[in-house]
Amino acid sequence: MITVNDLSIRFGKRVLFDEVNLKFNTNNCYGIIGANGAGKSTFLKVLTGEMESTSGHVSIERGKRMAVLSQDHFKYDNHPVLHTVMMGHKEMYGIMLAKDELYAKPDFNEEDGIKASELEEKFSEMNGWMAESEAGELLGGLGITEDKHHMLMKDLSGNEKVRVLIAQTLFGNPDILVMDEPTNDLDIETVAWLENFILNFPNLVIVVSHDRHFLDSVCTQVVDIDFNKISQFGGNYTFWYESSQLALRQQQNQNKKAEERKKELQDFIARFSANVKKSKQATSRKKMLENLNLDEIKPSSRKYPAIIFVQEREAGDQILNIRNLTLEPYFKNISFSLNKGDKVFLYSKHSIITTKFYQVLNGEIKADSGEIEWGITINHAYLPNHNDEYFQSNLSLVDWLRQYSEEKDETFIRGFLGKMLFSGDEALKQCNVLSGGEKVRCMISKLMLANPNMLLLDEPLNHLDLESITAFNNNLQDYKGTVLFTSHDHHFIQSVADRVIEIAPNGVIDKATDYDGYREDPELKERREELYAGVTLEA
Repeated sequence: MITVNDLSIRFGKRVLFDEVNLKFNTNNCYGIIGANGAGKSTFLKVLTGEMESTSGHVSIERGKRMAVLSQDHFKYDNHPVLHTVMMGHKEMYGIMLAKDELYAKPDFNEEDGIKASELEEKFSEMNGWMAESEAGELLGGLGITEDKHHMLMKDLSGNEKVRVLIAQTLFGNPDILVMDEPTNDLDIETVAWLENFILNFPNLVIVVSHDRHFLDSVCTQVVDIDFNKISQFGGNYTFWYESSQLALRQQQNQNKKAEERKKELQDFIARFSANVKKSKQATSRKKMLENLNLDEIKPSSRKYPAIIFVQEREAGDQILNIRNLTLEPYFKNISFSLNKGDKVFLYSKHSIITTKFYQVLNGEIKADSGEIEWGITINHAYLPNHNDEYFQSNLSLVDWLRQYSEEKDETFIRGFLGKMLFSGDEALKQCNVLSGGEKVRCMISKLMLANPNMLLLDEPLNHLDLESITAFNNNLQDYKGTVLFTSHDHHFIQSVADRVIEIAPNGVIDKATDYDGYREDPELKERREELYAGVTLEA
């Protein structure tokens, strides 16, 4: 459906990528990956015609309709929600407006009748009579209830607008679907709905995302931007990551004979193929590894931060006891105890509830009632969801991190910043000009300095790139301390948590299980709905 020929993008002397040749075929989902600044969003803009390339060209099969997820959340503020969704099919929506305008004419004549009849025929061919029904169904799947379908966009919250714009992109069965970070601001249930929609979508999908579970669930191909080139691989994100790591190990072990290295690669692919055959992706989409060329697998140039939490002292048996903790209207009578080494996913349908809960635990706000009892050996460290208040000064990163360290030596401080990829002059940046991802990496450095035996993590992956997310994930799996964390990253939750605690205005559910087991437990479904019954809070 899309052919890319000899494509190059340059900004002055900087080459983003050069001489790119790719084909994007229907019934496939392509995940675009690359380090921050590699050019993922720029490449999407060239594919969609929003930006011109320096040289080369992009060809789209004639007659194919492309839908692109809008990044402008205010563009449709004066339009009703339902109409905003239907605008995703521009031609059909234009015909709908044209025929409505004709019928509204006070001097409607025979010529108008003929024209209206022609428009009605085109409208019917485009399945226009089912447009409102389809738009409503999409909105419902994305969590926009029917009472909001006729509201103006400007009256929705920010994350509700995001959902409507996703519905707009999906509307009308486009031939080509292009989405840049579609899972941002979506809760886990809505992401699962979107995954399932794309899995069953019969046409071409091109997506950029930092959500590994999402990429693994939907992608049949990975398009990697690296070394100023764009390369295409069969498989999903995990296959690309694990194969590139294997290739790196093999590159570092040149003493191995070529035959041994080839057999190692073949064994790896065989193991991965066996797992793929068990997944729902394999049955709903073509096998991912059919055309794999062993010679294509190469080490990546990505740099992964060294996120390593070391306990200053091992915790005793008493970790944390919560008794009848209440903060109206967010939660009431919450009671539970944490055990040594627990890794608990703290969840709520409304993210404001978990954030308030962490703030109470950390002493930032006072609960209405209840008790919090920390074990005497506990040294807990907190990573908040919102961190702007920490970065209001113009201190350099070295001086910023020195505030939180007993050891003031610059070489020592630079070592912690270096682990988070702030090396050389990067460590002298002013802290008030950092990007969102850089701020989170600084906060992680602060956490590592504390040598905690318990971590409180409120959405720790927000703003991080895939490399930092992967490093964080791997370390938390190995961390021997206790963790209470909240996240929207399915893979992170499933691979780290051994217990789920869901808190809500009407109570709490506490279950020792992994996340998938919790979601799929039929006995909990009705109880989970009761937790939120009759309560409306900002998401």
